[in-house]
Amino acid sequence: MCIVLFEWRPGADTPLTVAANRDEFHARPTEPARWRGQVFHGLDRRAGGTWLGIHRAGRFAVITNFREPVAERGDGELSRGLLPSAFLRGDATPEVFCQELATQQHRYAGFNLLVGDRDRLWYLSNRGAPPRAVAPGVHGLSNGLLDDPWPKVERGKARLTAALAEGAGLDALLQVVNDRHQPPDSALPDTGVNLALERLVAPVFIQSPEYGTRASSAVKLHAHGEPEMAEQSWCPDGEPDGPPRYSIRPR
Repeated sequence: MCIVLFEWRPGADTPLTVAANRDEFHARPTEPARWRGQVFHGLDRRAGGTWLGIHRAGRFAVITNFREPVAERGDGELSRGLLPSAFLRGDATPEVFCQELATQQHRYAGFNLLVGDRDRLWYLSNRGAPPRAVAPGVHGLSNGLLDDPWPKVERGKARLTAALAEGAGLDALLQVVNDRHQPPDSALPDTGVNLALERLVAPVFIQSPEYGTRASSAVKLHAHGEPEMAEQSWCPDGEPDGPPRYSIRPR
């Protein structure tokens, strides 16, 4: 189901800091993050897109699905994972990219999209959020709209804020989203799916044999120099699938 926690501080030395989880069926074929040309990202081998990545020139993109009952989902004609790839490999500004996508958003199943560079960060959802610039501050995005106060979003924002206060590097940001706390049923959102599914996807880090957190990502987008990204892959039992991978070798 995915979660993206981030701090946006335009004009700062590090305008964008991100900690995120990609949740997916473990059987879906995936390649881990690495440099593919000028873009560092993982690869969905089924549809050919990605969920999160950075460009050497200082571009960033991430997408999450929008949680809704199966009966209300539109299958869409195109894979949502193609959207981050298109932004990362293109040269449109975040604003222009989102404005142009808004005219074609009906061709995709429900999504939330964040695209940015060192100076601008924009958000769009085809489930009720027209393109807009993101306000400075700490934000959380899961599978509702931006900053919907789901327990995992509120808890994740608090954990990110605490980590940033201690000068979190990439490894510490990965730990922000390695959080398996289970909220009580009384706190769960009502998104129209059954209670068993709401419980399964309620933690920041999801673990089950068939579906769960496949990868955690940490990003630092700097005002000068290359952005940094780390990715940790996870096994179905919730254990690390090898060491993290870094866009820049850690010192």
